[in-house]
Amino acid sequence: MTSEIVTTGISEPDTQKIPYDLKNFKLSKILSNNTSRKTVVVVGSFPDLSEDDLALIILEKSAFTEENVSTDSKKSFFANLTTVENDLLNNIYGSFRCFPSENDLNGIKTTVVYPATPKHIQKYSMRPKFIIRETPELYEEVTLPFLTKSQFSLDWVYNILEHKQELERIVSEDPDPANGFVLVPDLKWDGKAVETLYLLAITHQRNIKSLRDLNASHIPLLKNIRESGIKAIQEKYGIEESRLRIYFHYQPSFYHLHIHFNPLSNEAPGIFCEKSHLLDTVISNLEMVSDYYKKATLSFVAYEGQELLDIYRKKGVISGPLNEKNGKSEVDEPNAKKLKLDK
Repeated sequence: MTSEIVTTGISEPDTQKIPYDLKNFKLSKILSNNTSRKTVVVVGSFPDLSEDDLALIILEKSAFTEENVSTDSKKSFFANLTTVENDLLNNIYGSFRCFPSENDLNGIKTTVVYPATPKHIQKYSMRPKFIIRETPELYEEVTLPFLTKSQFSLDWVYNILEHKQELERIVSEDPDPANGFVLVPDLKWDGKAVETLYLLAITHQRNIKSLRDLNASHIPLLKNIRESGIKAIQEKYGIEESRLRIYFHYQPSFYHLHIHFNPLSNEAPGIFCEKSHLLDTVISNLEMVSDYYKKATLSFVAYEGQELLDIYRKKGVISGPLNEKNGKSEVDEPNAKKLKLDK
């Protein structure tokens, strides 16, 4: 039995005053430049606010929507095309550079984390990756103590759950304290292009960190998230169940249980086998073995420069030299002035 679901839409942008001016951003380092995803991540500062606090900014080219290419739409690429530059014409083939006047077609999705912690910057830096096979014993001895002392603040999660922030962005909510959740857009989604839809279901229960804490008693919660989340997405966005990818991350980027929803057509970050666990598979495993994830060996990806990777190297779980800075990379320095621009 599920509680009543309250469904809302994504309304006007948050009117909360922005504490920084992007025009004052000073670049210190390019962390990554993904040409296939048309995304670049940079780190720097807002010197007018602080010389010490770091700012992390993610710039992403907006995805095309069907409306953008419909000749019947006023926001169409073809209806608003203002400038065309010819690069090549050869027989039946033509190559052009086109500059539409419509802002929706020229927009760049921008995500800002300020002040950013060293862990935020590590997360978005391009570094070698390694697979770690985490046994239940290693989780208790190594991973759990590490994440307990070093995880991101969860204040922003609690702000959503308590309706202190992002209330206007809530897609649906079940307020039940045991089996309830809030369904909100992930920061990766611009809230417009259904083709790139990305939602998070965040549980009202606050004592479940990740897959590792799940047991059979949580099956009603997981089934409620699956059924109610699918229903809300079908009603609001017209995406049926068979086109949805619903999954957990392990390890997650923050340790409060949450589930990802996006369409199969969206090749979202973290959907690969070394990171994602389908919700249906998790429910099935818990139905077969009530404490499956307490007993299972789970693999996850660690990055060069991570302190956790060095801890596992010291235990001999994974080979390779220890980081000279004890798990801290150049971008871990607390002062933005110490960062050097990539040449």
